[in-house]
Amino acid sequence: MTLIALTRAVAASMNQCELTHLVRQPIDVARAREQHAAYERALETVAHCRIVRAGEAPDLPDSVFVEDAAFVLDEVAIVTRPGAASRRAETPGVADVLRQYRELRQIDPPGTLDGGDVIVCGRRVFVGRTSRTNAEGIEQVRRILKPFGYSVSAVAVRGCLHLKSAATVLAETQLLINPDRISPDDFPGIDFLIADPREPDAANILKAGDAYLYSSAFPRTREMLERSLTLTILDMSELAKAEGAMTCCSVIFRSA
Repeated sequence: MTLIALTRAVAASMNQCELTHLVRQPIDVARAREQHAAYERALETVAHCRIVRAGEAPDLPDSVFVEDAAFVLDEVAIVTRPGAASRRAETPGVADVLRQYRELRQIDPPGTLDGGDVIVCGRRVFVGRTSRTNAEGIEQVRRILKPFGYSVSAVAVRGCLHLKSAATVLAETQLLINPDRISPDDFPGIDFLIADPREPDAANILKAGDAYLYSSAFPRTREMLERSLTLTILDMSELAKAEGAMTCCSVIFRSA
């Protein structure tokens, strides 16, 4: 079964991106594109993904962060309704691609949901309650996924943009976390590796099949992870200026 990585090009307008927790810095768009191309190459050559690109969206500054527009399970894809109104125009282009692979469901007003707030651990789905994802959005996810046998749990998130800024999947029952941003008690039955506290943004790792992609920005946490994992290290520094992280730039799923 083929592993697919849905991606989208860096927009020329990226310097107009949404920012919530960072001070705006100039983004070198050409360098961001080089970093994104290296990211796609790693997904192809290391994770053995087939890259499928959504249509370019030059006037949508955050559109490279395709993860926020949808999340995909084996049975269904949920097209989100991003919490930032400026990002809602990103979802139709993503939906156009995903309908080739899955039945689609969508989040409707007044619900909001960013895909960066969704973590899937087997049949358990954890959804962060953040400035971008509200209680109604979480309840809609719960209703959509109940017929497919998934449980959906809301998770309080503090001090960061998305749940995946605080926790990401290492294995079906193991997460890499920053415990200052979430409570481990909200993840019963899950084991944890703790990111180095001197690197508060280091809890974001991308698992794609058996491969792990990780940022060069977090050497202390990297050293800890490499005791048990083989990592592919990438420079995502320009994308990080737009509050992007390793998971943000793709939606990984198995072909039907």
